[in-house]
Amino acid sequence: MPRYGRIGGGLAALALLAGVVAAAPAFADPSSSLAGNVLTYPTPGGTAVAVNDVIQASLKTGTNATFYNSASGTTGLKCAVSSFSAKVLTNPIAPGTATESLTAQTFTSCTTNVFGTTGVSSVTVNNLPYTTSVTSAGVVTISGTAAAPIQSTVVLNTLLGQITCVYRTSTNSLTGAASNATNSITFTNQPLNKFSGPSLCFGTAYFSATYSPVRDTTKGNSPVYVN
Repeated sequence: MPRYGRIGGGLAALALLAGVVAAAPAFADPSSSLAGNVLTYPTPGGTAVAVNDVIQASLKTGTNATFYNSASGTTGLKCAVSSFSAKVLTNPIAPGTATESLTAQTFTSCTTNVFGTTGVSSVTVNNLPYTTSVTSAGVVTISGTAAAPIQSTVVLNTLLGQITCVYRTSTNSLTGAASNATNSITFTNQPLNKFSGPSLCFGTAYFSATYSPVRDTTKGNSPVYVN
């Protein structure tokens, strides 16, 4: 799961991601004093984003989506290209919680520095769509279900051939923070645990990414705010 105000399954993202959803983020100040609906465009407290509008964003320029083997480490994967797309399901009066369906999240142009690997064949977010909620406080939560958990599949190249690493979240959710100030959604060190794969796949992958700008493509790429 806009100039989202106050967001995490590919390794899910690995969603997301998407996604998408965690380590507690620093949330932006909500703009509830200006609010009509939780999601508005093209300004805080502006016109309500309509149900079925499509919200999209790519990585903030100059940043990567990363899947590292520790919250403070730099060993793992990084992807220079990632984006998500979500459809608005509900957008109530603020303060409240809007809901979306995360329909797509992709990761490409990925590289690895994991010992024994020579490249990244693919990073795929499985079991889409995921339900996403956005609160007036800027908390973005991406949730799976028992039948369709948040899951990402990573295929790595090695000297002996390809290996497949499958990751899932222990809580079946990812959490991020939305900021009106930077028109962004940020996921920070969201943990994804190895569900299957050989020993070369590390046990926990920590997902971080910042998506900006967040736009309502149905309304001519207008910036979206959280109230």
